[in-house]
Amino acid sequence: MKHSVVVVDDHTLLSQAIGSMVNTFEKFKVLYTCENGKELIDKLTASPKHIPDIVLVDVNMPVMNGVETTQWMTEHFPQVYVMALSVENSDTTILNILKAGAVGYFLKDTEQKVLEKALLELMENGFYHTKEVTNLLMDSISGKRDELSVEFKPNELTFMKLACSELTYREIADKMFLSPKTIDGYRDSLFTKLDVRNRVGLVIYTIKHKIYTP
Repeated sequence: MKHSVVVVDDHTLLSQAIGSMVNTFEKFKVLYTCENGKELIDKLTASPKHIPDIVLVDVNMPVMNGVETTQWMTEHFPQVYVMALSVENSDTTILNILKAGAVGYFLKDTEQKVLEKALLELMENGFYHTKEVTNLLMDSISGKRDELSVEFKPNELTFMKLACSELTYREIADKMFLSPKTIDGYRDSLFTKLDVRNRVGLVIYTIKHKIYTP
């Protein structure tokens, strides 16, 4: 079964081109395209059949831009992976969309094979970031948490270390001999405790504070 993808971009020709490219990938298919975040919301709330596995969202759009759209998706459809598209690679743009909850970022002129690799890694690991983006995120993490005494339960520490691997949450649950629901509880609790919005933020915190060493 192919993973479903939705492309959200106000440039019709570009969204069609990206959609056509995705449709050539063996494990992916485009469900539909939208011109802005508002149109996406209307689609998602109209029918469960419109909910994809991945949303490729343009950063700069009229009506409802990529950051606003990603924030809404993170709140209402956290199970859907949001990957950002852009024609620029400024640090501010990247950080804004990632902090909103996007789990990936790439430029619109990305080669076809790179895009396919990104989508595959996204479905396997829950995120996709280049080395440059990861370094940027590491540098941007607030030092406020360093000043606080954050205490972790033994199982939380084990979960954090395993989250740095390529294991899915379900595989982590199996490895820890816990239910997926319990693992989801650890994840959500740590997201709140560490003020991070996704697995990428959790991994970066874990590595930065030497809880896990790659």
